[in-house]
Amino acid sequence: MEIGLPAIPAKRYFTIGEVSVLCGVKPYVLRYWEQEFTQLKPVKRRGNRRYYQHHEVLLIRRIRELLYDQGFTISGARNRLAEAGPAGRNARTNGEPVVAEADDTDALVSDADPGAVEFVAEATPSANAPLPLPEVNEADLAQLRVELLSIRKLLAD
Repeated sequence: MEIGLPAIPAKRYFTIGEVSVLCGVKPYVLRYWEQEFTQLKPVKRRGNRRYYQHHEVLLIRRIRELLYDQGFTISGARNRLAEAGPAGRNARTNGEPVVAEADDTDALVSDADPGAVEFVAEATPSANAPLPLPEVNEADLAQLRVELLSIRKLLAD
């Protein structure tokens, strides 16, 4: 019984509450999964507040799919994620992008919702090879600056 998950907004950081809604799991489940899946490492700031990045939201959705939809145990899901590693990241499951890792930079804007960005995993030839930089225009940089300043203000409070 698969539920439709909402599109992931084009944001840099998400709170645990936002991730809970985006992934259809309770916050306490997310905290538990952090202990069980070493790939899941949200940034922690003052007061141990968790801030998840886009690739971590995709990872959580993949973990949820493995556990809830495909019936894997925690151990089985952990093994499946390890198997996928760099070589298996180009495979797709049910038309969804495979979990993106921290070094994936290619983004695909969803046709259904232009505001939703999904990262598409791409195998890299070498872990040490430099990643191509995406083209950035001045408007994007200005928007990024505004978002970073608002995050800085939130963290300083």
